[in-house]
Amino acid sequence: MTTPAPFVCANHPDKTTTLRCNRCEKPICSKCARLTPTGYRCRECLSGQQKAFETAIPRDYFLAFPIAAILGLVGSVIAFYIGFFAILVGPIAGTIIAESVRFVVQKRRSQRLFWLTAAGVVAGCLPIGLFLIFGLLAVVFLGELGSAVGFLPSLIWVIAFGGLASTTAYYRLKGINLKF
Repeated sequence: MTTPAPFVCANHPDKTTTLRCNRCEKPICSKCARLTPTGYRCRECLSGQQKAFETAIPRDYFLAFPIAAILGLVGSVIAFYIGFFAILVGPIAGTIIAESVRFVVQKRRSQRLFWLTAAGVVAGCLPIGLFLIFGLLAVVFLGELGSAVGFLPSLIWVIAFGGLASTTAYYRLKGINLKF
């Protein structure tokens, strides 16, 4: 059995390799190779393959953001009232938001759709967050620092909720299923 002759990587001419993309047969080094269930592929073939799986239509983008924002607002109001438990509710709310968006867009997929959903959750959390920030600034400006103690923890929990819910919604839609 003979070993294959080394090639030069198409993207890194200073590296020799015996590996080739299993789709286009382009020589690739270990940095350029991406493992797929069917073998190694180059970045270009893999990105072309991923674009084929983007099935969202323009209407989906206009639906995903407001749905995520409304549900994010409801969740942030709940997080405001439940305090510490917002860190437990955040991932659950993110899952509910992602599944709601997935239902409305009829399971169509797109990278931009994932980002819009996460941005919608953050936008939904902004009104409560800004209310708390301005309340905190007003209390500090008026010199009543004792009252600021009530605003700061609520602000922290709303921010934590927004971060957990948005990242969970993003990754849930992207396809990494987080089990709860």
